[in-house]
Amino acid sequence: MAGRQEKTRRVGTIPEYTSFNPEGIPTGEEVTLSVDEFEVIRLLDLEHMTQSETADQMHVARTTVTAIYDRARTKLADSLVNGKQLRIEGGNVQFRPQIVQTVHKPADKGEHIMRIAVTYDNGNVFQHFGRTEQFKFYDVENGKVTDTQVTGTNGAGHGALAGFLKNNQVDTLICGGIGGGAQAAMQEAGIKIYGGVSGNTDEAVSKLLNGTLEYDPNVVCSHHDGHHGNGQCGSHICHN
Repeated sequence: MAGRQEKTRRVGTIPEYTSFNPEGIPTGEEVTLSVDEFEVIRLLDLEHMTQSETADQMHVARTTVTAIYDRARTKLADSLVNGKQLRIEGGNVQFRPQIVQTVHKPADKGEHIMRIAVTYDNGNVFQHFGRTEQFKFYDVENGKVTDTQVTGTNGAGHGALAGFLKNNQVDTLICGGIGGGAQAAMQEAGIKIYGGVSGNTDEAVSKLLNGTLEYDPNVVCSHHDGHHGNGQCGSHICHN
């Protein structure tokens, strides 16, 4: 008789950082934490949800959450105590971005408006997407900026930012470093990414519109890997 099929677990965040290596140990044994195990750790230990709330969030039974949590903690302990590489991947999951409302949500854009979001810090492109506290939105029509607005993220982070941007009708993201998991979340939300960008946000948008923006189509950057000396992960000329 075939075994009972595992129920798909719903996750609100795709891990932005998916590999962690003990310092001084370039290769060695590896522990794999599944994405649903990562989600349970995130909801219980970071978001401080109860097991019942976590079960509702993931659309599984509370006893399932308990089992996942026990496995995840054992794997984390094995990685930390025994110096094993930790990798986050796999699992029977379905990604459903968390929707985060803004205090002053931008007005609905028209059918012919493109909305660009730029990670924002004091006028410049903020370099760590997952820690972004503000975005500057640019509404563009016929190749010209018609409206701008700086909007706070209300504490949303990593994968939750995909839902935040989608909820605010963003089509295009300009940012500095962005992890692989966050890139996947943006793709899932239908948002085009221009990563590895630095400098003034207004100038970045202007260059995007005139086809001269330097960006890295393959940028994968995280604060675990350190800063890039010039604030970029590479360069590429954007041609619309």
